[in-house]
Amino acid sequence: MNDDYIKARKLGTKAYQRALSNGLYPYPTVLDQLLNDDFSRNEYPVGLIDIPMELIAGTKTAGRTNAFAVNFMPLLDAASEFASKWQNLYNSQIEEGIREPIKVYEYMHKFYVQEGNKRVSVLKYVKSPTVTGNVTRILPKEGGKEYDLYKEFLDFYEVCPLYDIDFSQEGSYKRMAENLGMTLSEKWPEDLVRSLKTSYYIFRKTFRKIFGEKIKISISDAFLIYLQYYPLESIKKSSEQILAERIRKTGREILINVSSDNIDVVDENSDLPQSNTIRKIIGAFTNNYSKENPLKAAFFYERPARTSNWIYSHELGRNSLDEAFSGMVVTRLYDNCDTDLGLKNAIDDAVKWGAKICFTVSPRQMPETVRSALHYENVRFMNCSINLPHANVRTYYGRMYEAKFVLGALAASLSGGRNIGYLASYPIFGQAAEINAFAIGAALINPKVKVILKWASVKGCDYMKEFKEEGINIISGPDSILPEKASREYGLFKIEEDGSIYNLALPVWDWGKYYQRILESIMQNEWDDSVDPDKATNYYLGFGSGVIDVILSDHLSYYSRKGVESLKTVILSGLLNPFDGEMHSQEGLIKKEGDPSLSYEEIIKMDWLNDNVKGSFPKKEELKEDALDTISISGLFKEYQ
Repeated sequence: MNDDYIKARKLGTKAYQRALSNGLYPYPTVLDQLLNDDFSRNEYPVGLIDIPMELIAGTKTAGRTNAFAVNFMPLLDAASEFASKWQNLYNSQIEEGIREPIKVYEYMHKFYVQEGNKRVSVLKYVKSPTVTGNVTRILPKEGGKEYDLYKEFLDFYEVCPLYDIDFSQEGSYKRMAENLGMTLSEKWPEDLVRSLKTSYYIFRKTFRKIFGEKIKISISDAFLIYLQYYPLESIKKSSEQILAERIRKTGREILINVSSDNIDVVDENSDLPQSNTIRKIIGAFTNNYSKENPLKAAFFYERPARTSNWIYSHELGRNSLDEAFSGMVVTRLYDNCDTDLGLKNAIDDAVKWGAKICFTVSPRQMPETVRSALHYENVRFMNCSINLPHANVRTYYGRMYEAKFVLGALAASLSGGRNIGYLASYPIFGQAAEINAFAIGAALINPKVKVILKWASVKGCDYMKEFKEEGINIISGPDSILPEKASREYGLFKIEEDGSIYNLALPVWDWGKYYQRILESIMQNEWDDSVDPDKATNYYLGFGSGVIDVILSDHLSYYSRKGVESLKTVILSGLLNPFDGEMHSQEGLIKKEGDPSLSYEEIIKMDWLNDNVKGSFPKKEELKEDALDTISISGLFKEYQ
């Protein structure tokens, strides 16, 4: 009796018909048909290994391909000789197991059977996770995105010989290695390789049990996202119930990370409350907050505010909240949160205190912020960054490029035809937009002007010395003053012939208004009303919110002040956008006249420099040590990861 063959054939027929109805090839893929005739067959033996069954994609040659459906289940009639051989092989598998290895070719992390198709079919039918095979690898031609990813896999395989983990994004093997404290250049300990393989199998089984086919994602990609928040050893040590709960918690993070449209950008025209409507009357809020029952907000800084102009500006915003909310909001400050453990301990303390929202102000703090958000599901978390898609942590940033555009125009009007200096901080998301907006604003006044770009995060940077040597006397420096080091080298400033400095204008981050708007959305029960739950939420406010502004010096003439205010007015009206109209990068045309304005996403991810910028993005090896953590999380380019 061929009972099991008949059952397997039904599975094959079903898969065959489903493939046809979806316009797909109904048989196993043939490797020889994938490779062009001129393909260089650079082959070398891998040896005898346990091949993950799910990575077997087809056959080496056309041969008996039509005997199997795309899922390797049989298709031929149950009365055929083929059916009898298949059934005998199945009986052998049940009685003593199939021991003879198959012969396969591996190409681009997929396996194609040359000898042993029926063995593969039987083992797939009995749901065996692996099959023993003698593998020969065919190397692809160099070049292209797929090759780069495969090359990274080969580097991984040399140090950790596992085929099971099959990432879809370049850089993933490197990130996993770093997560485990390893590299792709030195052999991994055998006990770590075994632990990784076992943990992956356990994770894969639990993941499939929870989500089935509902999440269209490589399980390897999901595994890597999980490892960002929970250690590898926890998978084997945790009960099935605890592991399942953790995977469920990371489910939204996984979905958002793999979505191509994964960030919902919220600007001042969205439903986030206006800060100038802060309620002064207790009864105006619907969550019963009062002086006796205040909303508690905690702020987490990497270091004391006096040592960082960025943190100092946030601290000014935090200090404004007590007065703004008449005691209905109480805040607590935690500094020196510059490590994951330090931040975790601080957040734990804040939650015990009663914090209902936690603000972390650096992209470097994002990984632990997400881990804590997964742990404390009833506490809201926000991180000051942009383009970091996370389901459980909202991000907030400002359209500072609007202010930089205005300052660029002002700088060009005062430079007397000389070039202008610009000091950038880190090559992270949003930074190129600020540089380019400044350069475009300057070119609006003087088309011949050049903006000389320097990076504060580059080793040995002495921008003041370098600008002076290049004859530059108007500079866009750090956005704010460093409290611990009194200086006029911030904002837009001018160097006089005698070396004295005076400030011309200052781009302003009014974090107080930003925090007021966010906290009011909680107090009015509007936190969840205006956002898409299936996307990451990124607040991105500009001139229209009052969060971004420009302060002008009394040194400026009436005409300069009038020009700045006029530019701000037309930007606010929507009649002028720095990234409207024709645009050129250092490499050539970016956008033609009449093309749509750049979207927020295109502005945030901008990775080119305007044609009147003289300078470039720094290489990773040129950056200071303390900059590397930030760009590894929020850097513009993959080579920064």
